[in-house]
Amino acid sequence: MDGFARYGLYVVPGGALYRAGADWLGWDSVAGTAVAQPDLPGLPDAPSRLTATPRKYGFHGTVKPPFRLAPGATAAALDAAARAFCATRPPVTVSRLAVRRLGSFVAVVPDAPALDLAALAAATVAALDPFRAPPTEAELARRRKARLTDRQEALLARWGYPYVMEEFRFHMTLTGSLPQDQAEAARDALAAHLAPVLPAPFAIDSLCLMGEDDAGMFHLVHRYTLAG
Repeated sequence: MDGFARYGLYVVPGGALYRAGADWLGWDSVAGTAVAQPDLPGLPDAPSRLTATPRKYGFHGTVKPPFRLAPGATAAALDAAARAFCATRPPVTVSRLAVRRLGSFVAVVPDAPALDLAALAAATVAALDPFRAPPTEAELARRRKARLTDRQEALLARWGYPYVMEEFRFHMTLTGSLPQDQAEAARDALAAHLAPVLPAPFAIDSLCLMGEDDAGMFHLVHRYTLAG
């Protein structure tokens, strides 16, 4: 549990969806190992290039974005707080998932607004915020390259990340940023590949504490049942 550069709270699905997503990205964060990637019909580029950016995170949906521990905070205390928090929160159900383009990248997303999931994410961000070290100036500058709105800038200042609270959009990333024509082709190929394993409904009954190793790869530290 100790020794990771950053920690985050993710939704990491199980079963056939996880297996397909992890294989596609080439990184199994649960097992902590690289895996062979499938070469799907219709892809605009090699899977290794399409997934170079999201691979290190593993197949997941971010709930509390990765953060460095605050001075004086410990991984053991974070684990205890996450465990206690998840014990108070009920599971969440998303009616249906879809593979879509989100701007320049492709992701698995809820097919309709998922208000209970957004509420869970907001509560998680707030509950575990005392463990988060403030972002560095370099981190802030990198976030601001995205031309944040005034509200996103305020969220960045308060929570260390601009896409939380009402700006939160749950997604399980499948590609890095792509030109429009490549993103369209990748979406079509991935939608066909993942259609048999997209659960409907999609039950979220746990959150996962993830840790980033020295090589930048994320690993499962602990899975907490949502038992509220």
